[in-house]
Amino acid sequence: MAATRTYDFGTPVELEPGILRVTLPLPSGPKHVHTYLVRDEDGWMLVDTGLGLPDPPWREIAASLDAPVVRIFVTHMHPDHVGGAEEASRVLGAPVFQGRLDYAQCERVWGADDWPEQIAGWFLRNGVPKPVADELIHSGHVFADFVRFAWNPTLVDPGDEIAGWRVVATPGHADGHLCLLRDGILVAGDHVLTPITPAIGLYPESRPDPLGDYLESLAAVEGLAPRIAYPGHREPIGDPPARAEEIAEHHDERLDRTEAALGAEGRSGYDVSHDLFGRELAPIQRRFAVAETLSHLERLVVLGRAGRADDGRVVTYTAG
Repeated sequence: MAATRTYDFGTPVELEPGILRVTLPLPSGPKHVHTYLVRDEDGWMLVDTGLGLPDPPWREIAASLDAPVVRIFVTHMHPDHVGGAEEASRVLGAPVFQGRLDYAQCERVWGADDWPEQIAGWFLRNGVPKPVADELIHSGHVFADFVRFAWNPTLVDPGDEIAGWRVVATPGHADGHLCLLRDGILVAGDHVLTPITPAIGLYPESRPDPLGDYLESLAAVEGLAPRIAYPGHREPIGDPPARAEEIAEHHDERLDRTEAALGAEGRSGYDVSHDLFGRELAPIQRRFAVAETLSHLERLVVLGRAGRADDGRVVTYTAG
């Protein structure tokens, strides 16, 4: 298996004229996240800000540019994309632009003290044992302490234009996920990735069918036919429509596997996650596995290929 690519953190890399990539470290997961600087007539726009730990060298990066950073755009509210927004805005003196729905969820999750308890209760209803749910509460509070999103950004909606970039709605990985499109270039956030696939999970207070949303978003990318996509992780995607089709096929296969795990007796999302992702996962990894499993179970319900029952204590699923 090929070794994972390493990146020179905090150093702008020119991908093409007017497009710079700045990669920042992450403590877990893919261990890196890409942010982008895109050149506009009045200066540069920073797309996404990383987690903000350790403090990115935004001041030094800005000093190396031929024009100031005049705005910041957030693709979605996950910590590795929005967590450093407050600090980046302060250091660069640039306003933050964020999707209307995405910011509302950002406030609800990262701006409230009770979200870890809310999500732990929701996982309990989906079959997660209490010791695992308790660990999610602890890890959730620890992680939330590091997220510093920008309060009261300039809100944008799909179809808006920002410095010539079209704002494109791509829900799925996050309900309010947005991409930017201009001249055949898609600044993609986590909408399309390669060779990994974005996590598509079902969470409390989210849209009811995130996988259905995501598959529609993939089809939209195929229709837009960008020539290249610059994603939040790994390498640029030279044929985004083809990659979107591959990811859709991956989820079709996982839907088949999820359906095969169901029978006449009801099973929780937690139970089914063991069939799809194995039994040996740390609690935080199990959280993502259960959320991903639930998005596939709910898609099967929408398609009439599975049934759902809720006795007020645990939600279970059966074969359709």
